[in-house]
Amino acid sequence: MARPTEAWLTAQYDNRARVPEAAVLLRRWAEASSLARSQTECRLDIAYGEEPGETLDVFPTPTPGAPVLVFIHGGYWRALDKSDHSFVAPVFADEGALVVVPNYALCPTVSMERIALQMARALAWVWRHAAEHGGDPNRIVVAGHSAGGHLAAMMSCCDWKAVGIDLPRDLVKGALSLSGLHELAPLMRTPFLQRDLRLDAEAVRRLSPVNFPAPASPLYALVGSEESEEYKRQAEVLREAWGARAVPVCEEVAGCHHFNIVHELCDPESRVHRMARHLLGLRWYSGLL
Repeated sequence: MARPTEAWLTAQYDNRARVPEAAVLLRRWAEASSLARSQTECRLDIAYGEEPGETLDVFPTPTPGAPVLVFIHGGYWRALDKSDHSFVAPVFADEGALVVVPNYALCPTVSMERIALQMARALAWVWRHAAEHGGDPNRIVVAGHSAGGHLAAMMSCCDWKAVGIDLPRDLVKGALSLSGLHELAPLMRTPFLQRDLRLDAEAVRRLSPVNFPAPASPLYALVGSEESEEYKRQAEVLREAWGARAVPVCEEVAGCHHFNIVHELCDPESRVHRMARHLLGLRWYSGLL
């Protein structure tokens, strides 16, 4: 098979070019998130570390012992913000989950490796403080979109004892990767991304989830049916690398492109939302009671 050209890789990975309404959708995410913060109980900009940008938003639940959903935003590790993704929280909070949305510093100001370490610190904070906000630290599930899917996969196989001796080895009980990036080598050859990501072969080796041992907890890998061949391959290669036990779900979501797949996560009637609820152990939708 011929080596992919830079032009082909750009066409495969430039989602804003592939989805003409991308700018409109991102603006709607920000507007919906502002509304969510105004109408849902939340505690904003809590520091989980000492570096700039190491903050998170908590959407608490009044029910003690609730499962915890940590949602990691996308943006190719170089764009967007937790404040653009608050809209994910209300439906899960209504269903009885504690929702946490962390921020991270962006490339090229920091490296992708630094971002992964920031997310490990954020998850450690969640385990240590979940109970203060109604959550059960032994029921943490991580979901992420795009670059956030990559980070969710990395968190699912993190060596938590290396992060903190007090942390359990199985801190993450499940993960959901929406349109996740699990093999980073193609990004190193994609000019519009490499300008900011500045990957080299060693970073690709260290930071690609496909190179990690399969985790003990399940990860569901979902991708939109209208996404590029490369995004579909990114889901498949993780299952090939980790096996069907660790990746029991590897599916295309009908009718979805790279952006509206996140809308499915927030739709209580969708299969994507039901899968997230299954990982969390939420068996019903409280809004229908």
